[in-house]
Amino acid sequence: MTGSRTSSDLGRRAAMGVAGGLVLLGSARSRIAAAAEGTLRVGLVNFPPNIRPLENTGSSQAAVKLMIYRGLLSYGADGRLQPEMAESWQADGAAAYRFVLRANAKFHNGDAVTAEDVKFTIEEILRGDSIAYMRPFLSVVERVEVMGPREGRIVLKEPSTPFPHLMASYHAPVLSAKKAMSQGLPVGTGPFRLAAVERGSAITVERFAEFYKPGIPRVSRIRFQGYGDENLRVAALEARDVDIIEGVPWQSMSAVEQNPRLRMDATVGPFMNLLFNTQSGPFTDARVRRAVAYAVKRDEVVRAATYGRGAPLFGLPFPAPFDDLPSANIFSYDPGKARQLLREAGVGNGFSATLLATSSPTLHQSTAEVVQQNLREIGIDVALRLPEWGTRVALGNRGQYEFAVFGTVAPWPDPDALAMFMGGNGAYTRSHGFTSARIDGLFQAGRQETDPSRRRQIYDDLQQAAAEECPIVWLSLRSQAFGMQASVQGFSNMPGSLTFYAPVSLEQTTPG
Repeated sequence: MTGSRTSSDLGRRAAMGVAGGLVLLGSARSRIAAAAEGTLRVGLVNFPPNIRPLENTGSSQAAVKLMIYRGLLSYGADGRLQPEMAESWQADGAAAYRFVLRANAKFHNGDAVTAEDVKFTIEEILRGDSIAYMRPFLSVVERVEVMGPREGRIVLKEPSTPFPHLMASYHAPVLSAKKAMSQGLPVGTGPFRLAAVERGSAITVERFAEFYKPGIPRVSRIRFQGYGDENLRVAALEARDVDIIEGVPWQSMSAVEQNPRLRMDATVGPFMNLLFNTQSGPFTDARVRRAVAYAVKRDEVVRAATYGRGAPLFGLPFPAPFDDLPSANIFSYDPGKARQLLREAGVGNGFSATLLATSSPTLHQSTAEVVQQNLREIGIDVALRLPEWGTRVALGNRGQYEFAVFGTVAPWPDPDALAMFMGGNGAYTRSHGFTSARIDGLFQAGRQETDPSRRRQIYDDLQQAAAEECPIVWLSLRSQAFGMQASVQGFSNMPGSLTFYAPVSLEQTTPG
């Protein structure tokens, strides 16, 4: 399942309706029928480019995957790790973890979830030709030992403090060792099973009656509707054509907050940054990348892109308690220093470059426009390229850009999660072609260290190394909010960097 439609096409489809049961905007009869059938209607920022379980194509994909798939661990509403497919989980020595699976954990085809399935999943992610998003991080796994139908042991090559977070990632769910499939995808273990896909428009999932949690899920089905046009997404919420929307546009947050029929649940944690092609083009020189870091007015990014709902980010977006390191604000706005760096790099007379972004969500375009204006002041003439989201992802994965606007969140609340953004090739979340033995070594030291004070020193050193080599220019932290009908019960956002995991609570959500 690939591809998506332009926002204008999606808007026409949503407004007019198509065969297959699209909810009609403004249709009271559709709303009444949906409620009677126990349907929860969720508006996504985009129609997901795909929902393959081991790949990453953005937050909208995550919302759907969290309903279809589950891993060994997950996060509770307070952001703490908790068992999921595992009944228990514990360290077994310095570099191993033992797990016991739930006796009633089942795949959607009725097969019991076994330790062989866990072994298969991790080996599948680590295959030599795998394009799994978690492959670089799970490479710390030496082997998985099956100790019984429900019991296993994951042996690591070395100690890893953040390893349990990897087992909670929605990009590493437990898959069937029998390679069972449903609707062209690996069979899942989540509270819902895939029911229907209206390509480029909507995805419907239906209750899995044998999910391990009694009484969960609380609705018969969820219909995920893609709204590439953010104004249409808010209008659908206001018209009660959806129960919940992800990604409340920042310019609409006040209106949602002030509407007595609606409520909003927001957190600050996601970030905006700039990625670079470090293999070819004008940004192969770290001095040029550092010049960009000094030239951008981050307060303008916050105002233009998120309507003041956020904060400037002058260094790595480390989570607490690592967010107050001595080097936390290592950059500043300094156009004079930016021009000096360009002269040192031999491009003091300026140059032209193309900045890849997207028009949906609009904060990417707004961020790009601020960067374009700011860089003009130091002699860099920037042209914008604004494809739709699916194309943006594909171009990023192939490294077909000179530099690019990017926005996401750290995938788990530990500094080690930032390794996902500062190394390797072939993923749209990282600067193309960037490698650094120094940065990799500091990440390695940080994940092996268990003493909190020593970890702080390591990550302070990492902050300085990242500033010198500048694989990414960090721009701003942003508020991220879900909007919903006031009657909705059971749904809640998650704190900080875990906001994209919040749709896990859809399993206990009802329209009210």
